[in-house]
Amino acid sequence: MVQTPTRQTTATELATLAIDLIRQAGCEYGDVRFCTSRKQALFARDRSLSRLSDNDDSGFGVRVLLNGAWGFAASHRQTPAEVTRMVDLAVDIAKGSRLCQQNPIKLVPVEAYQDTYVTPIAINPFEIPVGEKAELLLDWNERLLAYETQGIKKASSYLIFSQENKLFASTIGSLINQTIYRSYGGFGCTAIANGDAQDRSYERPPLNIGYEQIDTADFSSQIDRVAREAIEKVSAPKGPSGIRSTLILKPTNIWLTIHESVGHPTELDRVYGYESNFAGTSFATTDQLGTLQYAAPWVNFKCDRTQPAGRSTVAYDDEGVPAQDWYVVKDGILVDYLTDRETAHRLGRGSSNGCAYADSWSSVPMVRIPNLGLEPGPEGGDRTATLEEMISNTEDGILIDGIGSFSIDQQRRNFQFGGDAFWQVKNGKIVGMLKDVTYHAMTTEFWNQVDAIGPATEQQQCGTNICGKGEPMQVAQMTHRAVPVRVRDIHIGGAK
Repeated sequence: MVQTPTRQTTATELATLAIDLIRQAGCEYGDVRFCTSRKQALFARDRSLSRLSDNDDSGFGVRVLLNGAWGFAASHRQTPAEVTRMVDLAVDIAKGSRLCQQNPIKLVPVEAYQDTYVTPIAINPFEIPVGEKAELLLDWNERLLAYETQGIKKASSYLIFSQENKLFASTIGSLINQTIYRSYGGFGCTAIANGDAQDRSYERPPLNIGYEQIDTADFSSQIDRVAREAIEKVSAPKGPSGIRSTLILKPTNIWLTIHESVGHPTELDRVYGYESNFAGTSFATTDQLGTLQYAAPWVNFKCDRTQPAGRSTVAYDDEGVPAQDWYVVKDGILVDYLTDRETAHRLGRGSSNGCAYADSWSSVPMVRIPNLGLEPGPEGGDRTATLEEMISNTEDGILIDGIGSFSIDQQRRNFQFGGDAFWQVKNGKIVGMLKDVTYHAMTTEFWNQVDAIGPATEQQQCGTNICGKGEPMQVAQMTHRAVPVRVRDIHIGGAK
């Protein structure tokens, strides 16, 4: 006797089942996320492929709010029986959590949405053969190693792609399906001379875009420059130490300073002390909202989860809140935070600005930095200057490109940043490279000493694909759109 194959229950049907069960359990709120993700990564070192991975992952997570307490449970088994078991487990966890919880959790409202969103892409990165990608990396490395007799002894390159499919449903009535594509690539080399080794690198920033981000013509045009600068850097004098100087920072450098000293301190869960891992908590407490002079009056920081190709660009966050844009610092003043539905309620707001994100079906959503950018100077503004103008109007300073090592204290007040390449500026001209430069400052001191901001024509989308937060750690990704800036009287190097 031939048996008829059993039809597999779809994710939408399973999500509907989960929501029905959450409602039957008497929860005041609940949601479920069914996620499938694929990540492909290729790394090449010198003349060989050092790593190739292509991983798929899928599962679902159930979150319930019962009597003011959260419960969460997750599983990779996507069956009706397992959905039922996970809802029951999440409810039991919420009951247990309520026993030791002092204040019940409340959420700001959100409307119900039924929608579908797909990252706009021109070329699906997973349709490009792996062999073609590997050959590209090896070609870049070979061209860098062509400078071996001049000091280039190591070369490396990488390509990273991901696709995330996320189905979100909630007891409010939302049913949202999102597909997010991300692409990233770069290369670097190491020059060795006189007992020293120095690196130089180039990347196309991580963006939500297809394989078109891997612009082979652009990469090829940068190889000779990167190799030559690494060779010059290894023989360059060390940067000054124990002095105060003027800094001219390219977007490729300033994005990380924005991330660490503006992004993380304004995550409202850190401000409230809910999250304190990885230099957690924040100096930017809510009693200073609307009054703290975070930066100079001509400095503005804006969040935007709608900007084209941003690494954090989506249509909805992981609580079903629509993507939006808003100022965190306006005219130098702290005016808002990054919120989810829970922290927004505690702040007294009527809605969340949509910063909830979980990096996996097995992770609990938390407040994460969205695309957070430094706004360009207005056309014709007193403080607006091109990079060339900043250099020509600087008597003595240092120009910095790219990122390097960094550190910041547990309240995000006191920081140190390096870079990938440094040049001495004297009497309005670049006079040569430096190496091993770091700059140190207090957050508000630094941003209040910005005296020039680049125009919109020099804006770049830079950012990260490896922002860690939480325990267990979750990894998020975001873009920090920025322009060049000049900052006066900043401490350079070690203590004087």
